[in-house]
Amino acid sequence: MNHNPYAKLQMKLKELAMLLFVGFAVFILVALMSYNLNDSQLLWQSQSNQNTGIQNIEGIVGARLADLLFVLFGYAAFTAPFFLILSAWKLWCPAIELSNKHSMHLLLTTLLVLTITACLSCLFSLFCVDDQWLPFGPGGLIGYQLAWFLLEPLNVFGTVTVMVMMIGMSATLILPISLAEVAQQILRVMKWLVESWFSLIETANLPKTVADKKQPDFELNPATRKSNEKKQPISRSRNLAVSENSKHKSRKKLLTLDLLASPKRQHIRQVSQEQLKLLSQQIESHLKDFGIDCQVVSVQPGPVVSRFELDLAAGTKVSKVTALAKDLARSLSVTSVRVVEVIAGKSLIGIELPNEHRQMVQLHEILGSNDFMNTKQVLPLGLGKDIAGRPIIVDLAKMPHLLVAGTTGSGKSVGLNAMLLSLLYQKTPENLKMIMIDPKMLELSVYDGIPHLLTPVVTDMNNAAASLRWCVAEMDRRYQIMAACGVRNISGYNALVKQKSISLSDLGLSQGSLIPSDDEKLQAMPHIVVLADEFADMIMVVGKKVEQLIARLAQKARAAGIHLILATQRPSVDVITGLIKANIPTRISFQVSSKIDSRTILDQQGAEQLLGHGDMLYLPPGLAVPTRVHGAFVDDHEVHAVVTAVKSSGQPSYIDNICSSISLEPAGGSDDDGEKDELYDQAVAIVIETRKSSISYVQRRLKIGYNRAANLIETMEKCGVLGPVTNSGVREILVEKN
Repeated sequence: MNHNPYAKLQMKLKELAMLLFVGFAVFILVALMSYNLNDSQLLWQSQSNQNTGIQNIEGIVGARLADLLFVLFGYAAFTAPFFLILSAWKLWCPAIELSNKHSMHLLLTTLLVLTITACLSCLFSLFCVDDQWLPFGPGGLIGYQLAWFLLEPLNVFGTVTVMVMMIGMSATLILPISLAEVAQQILRVMKWLVESWFSLIETANLPKTVADKKQPDFELNPATRKSNEKKQPISRSRNLAVSENSKHKSRKKLLTLDLLASPKRQHIRQVSQEQLKLLSQQIESHLKDFGIDCQVVSVQPGPVVSRFELDLAAGTKVSKVTALAKDLARSLSVTSVRVVEVIAGKSLIGIELPNEHRQMVQLHEILGSNDFMNTKQVLPLGLGKDIAGRPIIVDLAKMPHLLVAGTTGSGKSVGLNAMLLSLLYQKTPENLKMIMIDPKMLELSVYDGIPHLLTPVVTDMNNAAASLRWCVAEMDRRYQIMAACGVRNISGYNALVKQKSISLSDLGLSQGSLIPSDDEKLQAMPHIVVLADEFADMIMVVGKKVEQLIARLAQKARAAGIHLILATQRPSVDVITGLIKANIPTRISFQVSSKIDSRTILDQQGAEQLLGHGDMLYLPPGLAVPTRVHGAFVDDHEVHAVVTAVKSSGQPSYIDNICSSISLEPAGGSDDDGEKDELYDQAVAIVIETRKSSISYVQRRLKIGYNRAANLIETMEKCGVLGPVTNSGVREILVEKN
């Protein structure tokens, strides 16, 4: 953030004043420490004797200053350096004040300091023994006179009470502390001392065999660790489960946070309160130049951006401020300005400005936070931190599907890796399965071979469509089983299976893909997460079939425990269609290139003003106002380390028919209505009758689009009507006219 010359001059003057206060405090302290009573007598003699007999380290100036302070205040003179240091600290770390009454504040502070010093002098005069070291005793002239004045009407107890009250009230007004907070801290310390005392007494009274049972220093075995974790609070160094064999529960390997890079201590220069005050004044001034009267009410600094909350004048439309975002960014010399039109619970608007020094958010911080460690969410995703620096942990099971968009370099791939690692840290392969679709063949290939996968990472789009059809079939199969069991969702079903043993024969159902063929007893159903890194490529290659499959899963798959995470770098209306948006209300938008793309993904603008590198807007379900989140960063080395640890826990159990090119029919009905084109039979008749198999010919005869005609020709090839394309570009017609 650039500042004008006046602001730099003001900062330099403050630094000079701070150095002056510190230097003067050290000078007074040294003069008081090296004070000698003989110097007081020499000061009243001739000038020549003064220069030769002074014993003070700082010469005659230090001797005179020390003598004056000790004569007036006695031992209370030592408070002068303390209050000078306090003044310097206040200059260095000022509070947020938007008023300009500095002179009145300085006068009040001076009076309060003199009050505290005079009261201390009075107390020293009452209780300290006069050892003839000071010229007017331990309380000085002021302390002696004040004690003499108050002792006759108030006596000793009343005088002490009044002095202590005056010191307490003055200190409360000067120091940035609250008496309530001090009392709470004292109570906490006293409570801790009492509890520790009673704990020691109980431990001493226990038998030796019980008292000697302490936590071992070595690594506990899995069974002992599991029992101890239920009794002891979860610490920040807690290990998270990777895998567990459901049949042979003899060992359980743990995935530690040491696999992730620890957050380095970043030397971040926090935005000073003076800079925030100056920016507040500039915002008010620049908006006033555009005809908008407002007042900055509060400022919320964060690790990446700072939010200024404004109170607009009556009758001012928020849209006027939003339209001036680029002009305001130019006036403030920043890269971008985001206007928050609605702040929940407040009648204010927000203006978010990027900080000059950006703080890096590491995934280790998010997964190591208490919010993630102690979460009770079913499928927790660690996104990052909000503008106040609080970790953002969301539950995929409640969304229940997620739509992610962002341009190249916006941090979308890193965000997907952070979500995947969050799931791997919390869920075992027994309660979470995944299907990953990676058209780029680069982003998700590192996860190939982890035990959570139902099939190898899918890179062919036809196989991707087949995997979605399998998910639809699995969804219908799960619904049949849950309906026969009388439960409403996967949580109720898993709880029922744990309580009692139920076989398929009791329900009259056949075995499914996730139930072994040699065991008819119902087992707990794992959650299935389908992650597509670039689903726009699927829609371009396969067409409307994928959109219909995604819509079916988004509408019905929540209760069956199947969840979608769809990501794209091209948030256009032909990719994120109305059918998909209507069924996926939860969305995340990284930086996009235009307002149109922002409206496509979020139904509102704002994503085009993000800073990139993980800066995102998270729109939770049921809310119309997105939350700004600074995404967690995870390096490729960290991803490889975690994946290697996960792979070492076991081998994946793939299902063979997931990526089969044959369309799977759900149990209880056919899905041909959504898969077969109604013009297919007519197109086959035209090709066989005319013996012409080009796409353009079928397009002209049926008066349809090129993509639809190409899909019809591809379907004929799969069904054996046409052969593959030869070198000359002609397809052989395999079916005769008869």
